[in-house]
Amino acid sequence: MLSNQSHLFNLPADLTYINCAYMSPMLKSVAAVGVEAIATKDNPSQIQPHNFFENPQRLRTQFAKLIEVADPNNCAVVPSASYAMANVAKNLEADRGDNIILVDEQFPSNVYAWKALEKERGVSIRTVSAPSAEENRGQLWNERILEAIDNRTRLVAIGHVHWADGTLFDLKAIRRRTQEVGALLVIDGTQSIGALPFSVREFEPDMIVAAGYKWLLGPYSSGVAYFGEYFRDKTPIENNWMHRLNSEDFSGLVNYEEEYQAGALRFEVGESANFILTPMLTESIRQINEWGPENIQNYCRNLTQVAVQELKENGFTVENDEHRCHHLIGFRLPQGMDINVLKQRFVDMNIFVSTRGNSVRIAPHLYNSENDMDRLLEGIKTLAYA
Repeated sequence: MLSNQSHLFNLPADLTYINCAYMSPMLKSVAAVGVEAIATKDNPSQIQPHNFFENPQRLRTQFAKLIEVADPNNCAVVPSASYAMANVAKNLEADRGDNIILVDEQFPSNVYAWKALEKERGVSIRTVSAPSAEENRGQLWNERILEAIDNRTRLVAIGHVHWADGTLFDLKAIRRRTQEVGALLVIDGTQSIGALPFSVREFEPDMIVAAGYKWLLGPYSSGVAYFGEYFRDKTPIENNWMHRLNSEDFSGLVNYEEEYQAGALRFEVGESANFILTPMLTESIRQINEWGPENIQNYCRNLTQVAVQELKENGFTVENDEHRCHHLIGFRLPQGMDINVLKQRFVDMNIFVSTRGNSVRIAPHLYNSENDMDRLLEGIKTLAYA
């Protein structure tokens, strides 16, 4: 069982930061890798041709281990979730009369690519709203998603959890249904990968992407994606020299190649070797693999269960345990409680969480302690039920 790991981070002692879903703090080890990488650029003679290919391969290998992919070359280094979604949109076989399934209030990076297809090809967007019921909300929402999928569905684009409140989506059931109708399943794992166990072997997505700066504990403008069999012969949104076969041979780069590198490497961003960001993200995922996402999830469960129970007992609405994750939890305020007053209270107490409408989102990690939960409840109690 994991213990508190705050000693591995540089968070200020007087700060209560329960907001990893917004942006993670930096691991000391990741910062050290970044500093060393910057120093290396002072003397570029240290950067050899093989480094261009070893850097992204180390990252792919760590990510493949994290999400249980047998071949790291089926993973690709990307700068963002939207970059991976753009590659999917370019290659999706869909036209007028077909539909794409989204869930309501999904993060924009997993919406705009599909709205562009709506304009360009006449594809219909079906947005599945959450039920208003407080009981079994997560279960009912998943049922609505399954009901929305039909024989003209070409894509379900969803997260493993909802980014605003942590509702779990039943990916196994959704995958079965998409296979029945021949639709793709594309997952934005940015708010789950690294803190919630995920297996490509288990869920069989066609594509999953995770930006690096949240639960992967890495730097901004970095991420990794997996592309499944559907994309093996498809066309990437950009053409860079490292995409192509035999690009390891610098002396032969002007012998232009039509063939791509194996697997998903054709979907990588140009300059994927990024000699600063790529080693940093590699180190952060290595540390996550050492901890184990299941252990991180269990730590967050144990850390938050008392606070969640107390909030429920005092009129706050929180999704049932079986239908939400434990590293990202949204709770809606009781009627009459002013969210703006609560936000100011958090500012005064140096507590960092996120607010979405009339709800508060907490997102703890291994650097958080019971004292952080106590301070969160203290801030709320002064306004709600003191």
